[in-house]
Order: sequence, then C-alpha cells, then structure tokens
Amino acid sequence: MAGILVIGSLNMDLVIETPTTPVFGETVFGSGFLTAPGGKGANQAVAAARLGAEVAMVGCVGNDAFGHDLLANLKANRVEAQGIQTLEDIPTGVAVIVVKEGNNFIIVNSGANYSLTPRMIEANEPLIKASAILILQFEVPVECVERAIHIAKRYDTRVLLNPAPAKKLPEETLNKVDILTPNEFECEAITGRPVKSIADAQEASGYLTSRGVKQVLITLGSQGVVYNHADQIVHKPAYPVETVDTTAAGDAFSAAIAVAFSEGMDVDSAVDFGNAAGALTVTRRGAQPSLPTRAEVNHFLEVRTTAKEHKQR
Repeated sequence: MAGILVIGSLNMDLVIETPTTPVFGETVFGSGFLTAPGGKGANQAVAAARLGAEVAMVGCVGNDAFGHDLLANLKANRVEAQGIQTLEDIPTGVAVIVVKEGNNFIIVNSGANYSLTPRMIEANEPLIKASAILILQFEVPVECVERAIHIAKRYDTRVLLNPAPAKKLPEETLNKVDILTPNEFECEAITGRPVKSIADAQEASGYLTSRGVKQVLITLGSQGVVYNHADQIVHKPAYPVETVDTTAAGDAFSAAIAVAFSEGMDVDSAVDFGNAAGALTVTRRGAQPSLPTRAEVNHFLEVRTTAKEHKQR
C-alpha cells in the first residue's frame, strides 16, 4: 500500500445550530439540523484521501443504517474499507454536535468503536507494515492504540498520534510517537502543564520533544500552530477566515500533516498545508462534508501566496 493507514472511530454526526446554549431543564430552538458522516478516525481517513493520499482504515461499525451509510461514504471517498468490521447487536457510534457561533460541543456514544480489540489490530498487521504513516486517535480503546504503535515500530512505519479526546499518555507510549498533533487542551492533559498562550505551547513543545516525540505540532485554533523545526520552536499564525463550524478542523490538519510528510514536504511547508486544510474546513458545516480537496487547498495557498507577494512589493 505504502500510503496512509487510519485506525480509529466512525460515527454518524447529528448536528444542530443554536443561538443560545440551554441550561438543565431548559428547551431552546435550534436550526439547520444536519446528519453527516463523522468520527475522528473516519474524518482523518476521508481528509487524507481528498488530499490525494492512498488511504485504508481499520475500525468497527454496527450492522445498522448508520453503519451501512458510513461504509458507503468511505468507499465513495476512495478509502479502502476492508479493515472495517461490521458487528451484530452493537450500534454504530453516534456524535451529537451542538454548534453556537461557529464553535461546538460534542457528546459521543462510542457504540461499535469501543468493540475494537487488540486482536483485530493484530489481524491487520499487514496493513500497518505496508503503510508509510499510521494515524491514530483516542476514540477507540487505548490498548488498541498502544498495540498498533507497537506493531508500527516493528516495521518502521511512522506514527502520527492525534491525542483526542484528551488522555494522559504512558511514557513508553509517548516516546514511540513520531508525530504528535494535540490542541492546547490535549497538550495540557499529556504534559500536566497549562497551555493558555503561545509561550505555554512553546514550552510544552520543548518538554514533549525532550520526552522522545520527534515532531510536535500544537494547534491553537485561531492563534495557529506551535511546532519544532530543527533546534527551534516556531509559531505560525492561522490563516484568517470566517468561521462557520469548527467541527473536524483538527482532523483536517492532522490528515494534511500526514499527507505532507508522506510526500516528503519539510515541516514548514507541511504546517502551511495543514493550516490551509483546517482553515477551509471551518468555513463549512459538518465534519466530512467540510473537508477540502487537494485542488481547493492548493488554490487557497496560491491565492494567499500571491497576495503576500503583492503586499511585499
């Protein structure tokens, strides 16, 4: 395969917008209800495929309408889905997403995602061996993540871990990760240090690289990305865009980083590519419906590069 393998979650997202967040016992009116394919694993798989990578995925869905739709969506997006198991008597994962003023909060019922087992990971060892980069997250059991990392290291497959939802990582797991893409909340959970500013993120990046992570990229939403490059810790601002819905922006960024590194880009170019993918994602509603194509990301970067050159003249 020599492409990207994603091991992770598949959810059906139930999205609704609201002008105000209800308190307990209160009912408020929403609008724009949307049912869309989601789950961090599937989001990252589809994002990488739309950005031009050869992608396969390992995970679980239920034998229900949502599961069938999610599998069909992967195939429609050119993601190899033979590693997805369809389980009886366990529902497909569901995420309820409430969007207010472009930001969101999410409640997840993991369903079949938490039926993934280390044995299933081992059964897909040939896929891990054949991949250039393995992408992992924490919407499946942590023992599956640890087993996948162990197998990847056996074959020198690079591991990109997007540590979401936030979890504290054992030291022996952390130092096997090649590329780590936490946001500020996830970074705080891993390091035990508050990440409230760019300076905090720079300090956390140094801490994580000292613990053996080769490449750390800490996403800070509208403030951009802090990452290590050679002996320096760099801050790169985000591209300013009008935010509609932040769902899947981090997934788009992580997938774009994996695609960029698999193509041999240096880290500065990879971050530009990832920032562009994330920026385009927040301008649209939904998780996978918002993920950009390679042509869209290239055009976005070309327009901004041209505008920057004109400004400098």
